[in-house]
Amino acid sequence: MRKTLTLVLAGLTTLGLTAGAYADDYITLASTTSTENSGLFNAILPQFKEATDIEVRVVAVGTGQAFEIARRGDADSLLVHDTAGELRFVENGDATERADVMYNDFVVIGPGNDPANVGQAQTAAEAFASIAEAQAPFASRGDDSGTNRAELRLWENAGVEPDGDWYRELGSGMGPTLNTAAAMDAYVMSDRATWVAFKNRQNLTLLFEGDDVLRNQYGSLLLLKEKHPHLKHNLAEKWHKWLISGQGQKAIADFQVDGQQLFFPNAK
Repeated sequence: MRKTLTLVLAGLTTLGLTAGAYADDYITLASTTSTENSGLFNAILPQFKEATDIEVRVVAVGTGQAFEIARRGDADSLLVHDTAGELRFVENGDATERADVMYNDFVVIGPGNDPANVGQAQTAAEAFASIAEAQAPFASRGDDSGTNRAELRLWENAGVEPDGDWYRELGSGMGPTLNTAAAMDAYVMSDRATWVAFKNRQNLTLLFEGDDVLRNQYGSLLLLKEKHPHLKHNLAEKWHKWLISGQGQKAIADFQVDGQQLFFPNAK
């Protein structure tokens, strides 16, 4: 009886250790609402899990919030889309490495009747200046996301400081912002991936695209071990390397919505 009990306890202990080990085989990734809303993670994370046995748990927020989460040591890894901010994050000693992972582009969406004639613009700056001149309703994320940061740079390029009742700062993610724009019949800037996956378009349509300044680059960052020794740096490094590996880049390239490729791999 005593021998049987010992064996049972030993078996439970082994099971407990195994379960504990597997329970720890995950990382927390701070990333953007655009990567989440597009469905990209649903497509590529199972492939990473199959290749490495590591689970990725995503916290999808604006890029500014993602930086803050990582700065506090509340995420193991970062995948965001503000190259200038990412380089500052490395320069300030919060991360040790940044790598290009993929890109797509931003597009300008608006009501089908296009009261600001954005569809006639030759450049993004001209498109934004036309919206401001017409004081046509514009829905801004207003959340310090990578998209919001890019939008503000475009207003600056257009020589416009957006203000007034026509400019609505919402403080929300890309999906909710598109929903609000649809309800308001307003102009809005979106990453292409979220727009393609967005179903509640109502009277909205894509009006302007193709300017080089609308490129939307995503980068992966490895956080500084010395600053946050409690993080799962070894697992995060496997995720980082997988993203820029041939397998990871193929997974990104293969992701499509309605037959359209939404992200283009460009790891160097």
